[in-house]
Amino acid sequence: MELTRPAGRDLDRSELRAVVASLARRPELWRDRVRLDPRQRTYERLLGDPHLTVWLNCWMDDHDTGFHDHDTSAGAVAVLEGTVLEERLRLGGAPRRLTFGPGGVFDFGPSTIHRVSHGGGGPAITLHAYSPPLLRTGSYAVGHGGVLERRSLAATEELRALPVG
Repeated sequence: MELTRPAGRDLDRSELRAVVASLARRPELWRDRVRLDPRQRTYERLLGDPHLTVWLNCWMDDHDTGFHDHDTSAGAVAVLEGTVLEERLRLGGAPRRLTFGPGGVFDFGPSTIHRVSHGGGGPAITLHAYSPPLLRTGSYAVGHGGVLERRSLAATEELRALPVG
């Protein structure tokens, strides 16, 4: 896949936003890879090199990553079709909730703790770019006594909401 972008180094958040926005305007590069499965979120790697990975994700009702971070990787997401909900944890209050529809783009740093889920209605399709390439994530759950716990996952493990307790 040919992509105009900085080469030979990791990308910052604004550059990652530009990558997903550019790819969103080129459906010939991802349209034939869309796979919808009502049982689980599907994802396919579109591009990977030492400084960048790009994934296509497909969402349907009840698909949810649960709260997670991206370890050492920054990222950006572009919504191609449908809607997704992004929630970010806040101390002392309810998570900040934003809904993104077609054309929406958001980004996050490595330490951002957020949750992404299907926003309802028809299927959603998103592009995700990570730099440096995503190797691990931290998945969060509420443990005994209401304590937040982090579980380290390989990037190949599917993120999903973890049970409480």
